[in-house]
Parts: sequence; C-alpha cells; structure tokens
Amino acid sequence: MPQLFVAPAAETDPAKRSMLVLKWFLSTLKQQYSSRNEKLGSEKKPLNPFLGELFLGQWQDEAGTTELISEQVSHHPPVTAYSIWNQQSGVRLEGYNAQKASFGHTINVKQIGHAMLHIDQYDESYLITLPAIHIESLLVGKPYVELEKSTYIVSSSGYTSKIDYSGKGWLRGKQNSMTATMTKTGSSKNSEVLYTVEGQWIDSFVIKDAQNNVVESYDAKTSTKTPLIVKPVEAQDPLESRRAWSKVAAAIESGDMNLTSQEKTFIEESQRALRRKEQETGIDWQRRYFVSTTPDSVYESLSKAIGEDTDVTKTNGHWLFSPEKSKGMS
Repeated sequence: MPQLFVAPAAETDPAKRSMLVLKWFLSTLKQQYSSRNEKLGSEKKPLNPFLGELFLGQWQDEAGTTELISEQVSHHPPVTAYSIWNQQSGVRLEGYNAQKASFGHTINVKQIGHAMLHIDQYDESYLITLPAIHIESLLVGKPYVELEKSTYIVSSSGYTSKIDYSGKGWLRGKQNSMTATMTKTGSSKNSEVLYTVEGQWIDSFVIKDAQNNVVESYDAKTSTKTPLIVKPVEAQDPLESRRAWSKVAAAIESGDMNLTSQEKTFIEESQRALRRKEQETGIDWQRRYFVSTTPDSVYESLSKAIGEDTDVTKTNGHWLFSPEKSKGMS
C-alpha cells in the first residue's frame, strides 16, 4: 500500500518514523509471500525468470504516483533487483535478492540480499533483511509458505526492529505468526523496548508502545489495496514479464502442455544462445536499470550493527538502481 510506504515521511519523531517503517514492512509480507496462492489455496512454482527480464509498473492513489522497476540482473545465481519510489514524498526503496533452496522433509529457502529504504527529507536510511522460508503441508497436497527465524530493520537514526516468525505447531501457535520489538540500536534490555508487535502477517497485527497502549494496527482483510498499473501487453518492452511469457501463459491456460513446453523451450534456448554469444565475444549482458558496485558506508555501518553478511559473491554483486541508466527508458 503506497499510503503506508510514504507514511514515515510525514512523521517528525524519528522513533515513530522507525515504527511506521516497521508497520509498512509487515503489511507487505502477505503480498510478497502468500497472495499468489489465495484462489487455489496452495503454493505454486512460478516460471523461472531469465536474465534481463523486466517488470515495470506504478501505483496511483492519494500518495501520488509510486513507481516500480524490477530486473533480473543475474541468472546463475538467479538475482532480482528492484527499485520502488514516490517522488512526491521523497521515499525510495532499493534492494536485491537471491534464493537458495534445500530439500529435506520440506522445502527450505534461504533468501540472500537485503533492501534499503531512504527518506529524503531526513536523509535517513533503513536496512531491511530478508526472512527465511519453508513450505508447509506438502504431504497433504496444500502447500503454503511459512516464514521462519528473524529479520531486522536498522535505521541510521539509531533504532532497530527485530521480527521473529513462527508457525502452527503440534500443540499451539497459529499459521504465519510473528512478534517484533523495536529498541534503540545496541540495546538488549527489555526495559528499553519502545514498541512491540504481535499478530499474523497473513491476517492482522497490533503495535503497542512501552506503556502497552495500542498505537497502530493493520488488518489485511479490510485494508484497501491499490492496484498495480502496467502497460497493455502489446505496448510493453519485449523483455517485460507479461509480454515475454505471454505465449507460455496462453498455452497453460488452454491446457495445451505440448505447446507450453514448446514455447518455454524457445525462450530457454534463446537465452542459452545469448550466453554463448557473450562467452564468444567476452561482452557481458548490459543491465537496463541496475549496476553492480561495492557496498557503501551507510550499508556497511547498518549491517555491522546486526552482523549481516555482506558476501556479494553469493549475488554476483551489490546491486544498485542507476538513475543515469534509467533516463530515457519508458
């Protein structure tokens, strides 16, 4: 929701700003990790993205225009970079992530990467780490995503939020549950907790202050969703997801598995041909909107506060959005 995304920019108190960033982040979890399976009631594997694949769109509402650019910047390992910004409010989010899956009694997915949110008015940055994922209910045929372990939001203004994820156990607990605490960075005493959060990221949660008063709440069922606007398929860039995969999608919808395989193979073989050409010429694929660079001092400082791994070899680089490269792109 763009309104929650830009809300921290209107708050003058730095602690409350950090709390509002936490609220916005938690409100995005359902859309990120659960919404794809709502109609079918189970998790489905998406099509594998190809190098250079794009997804462009925007939201328009009371917050103004919020832009989205996402690009597949690496294929081995697969890495997606993205930038979301609202020029009117001066709020921007950049990030990238790769996923490493392992298989045992269930499917476990480690997300590698991070996001950085910046509020221009206060020159304030927030490092956001990514949750680990596993798939529940595989044996009963209705798999769904469960988040696990902990993630952090660390602000350059001196506050850290820790989010702990849990699921439904044998005897207790609810699906997609989480709790969170916000303290001053470096503090570990319960008496210094400024805000707490409790609820289900798929459903609703409440935020309480140090006096246990409810100061904010969120309900996914009643919150108005702002639709993402994308160009008609025929007007999209050939590398945009909906246009690039349109023939595959049409074949799947028609139930023609032979045609689905044929169209999917055509895309995959085209990609292999491009990779062979790169090897022959020694010229790498030029990313449209993002550049690989070294981590900056702000990221290094915030990541050290929580011991975040900065090994860019796992993501083929530290990816940043390039305003210069994006000029002239439509």
